[in-house]
Amino acid sequence: MTAAIGRDELLEAYAIGDRATPRVRMNFVMSLDGAVTLEGRSGGLGDETDRLAMGVLRTLADVVLLGAGTVRVEGYGGVRVDETAAAWRRAHGLPSQPRVAVVSSRLDLGPEHAFFAEATERPIVVTHESAPADRRAALAEVADVFAYGSEALDARAMLRALAEAGMPQVLCEGGPHLFGALIEEDLVDELCLSLSPTLVGGDAGRMVRGASEAERRMRLVHAIPAGDLLLLRYARAE
Repeated sequence: MTAAIGRDELLEAYAIGDRATPRVRMNFVMSLDGAVTLEGRSGGLGDETDRLAMGVLRTLADVVLLGAGTVRVEGYGGVRVDETAAAWRRAHGLPSQPRVAVVSSRLDLGPEHAFFAEATERPIVVTHESAPADRRAALAEVADVFAYGSEALDARAMLRALAEAGMPQVLCEGGPHLFGALIEEDLVDELCLSLSPTLVGGDAGRMVRGASEAERRMRLVHAIPAGDLLLLRYARAE
């Protein structure tokens, strides 16, 4: 049995050398047979080490980016790092907590949702200019609302605006449609994947939906055994 891995080791393994250069990291957990959900949610595939790795990735991020469907299905409330991580961030010149942003075309997350009600920092809502004006106004009471693109999200403009606002290090936790939109525009720099020692079967989907079929090469940065789980980090191939 492989020895347990600690927070400090993971902070080193996922360290970002140049924080000024914008970067999009994807974080997913996946079963051995390619499922990204178990009984409809990804949480059942992970373990304590996967959750520790996710916490480390959040610690290193300027902003955590989520699709609205993922917020609903996974039951996201207030996204925050623990006090140990917050202290590490302060010691490295970062705010105690990363910002959190949700991408939604229909804006069907109400302002009473736990994502907003339990937020540690004021959340960000990202949509497009054709989104319902009344919902934009309602959410503006509890979040900073921004629109990029006329009929659909302009992901490149969104990332450029986040970087200009001092948030170049983006951690995207899904879901598959948002991942697909970012891949389609060639905006993904890293994939951090927890490979769960699980066979799921069923009709669970892949981690990407909506991107056109094409070869997009990545290179392996590390493969860390953690018990029966495997922590994989891939970066864009040069």
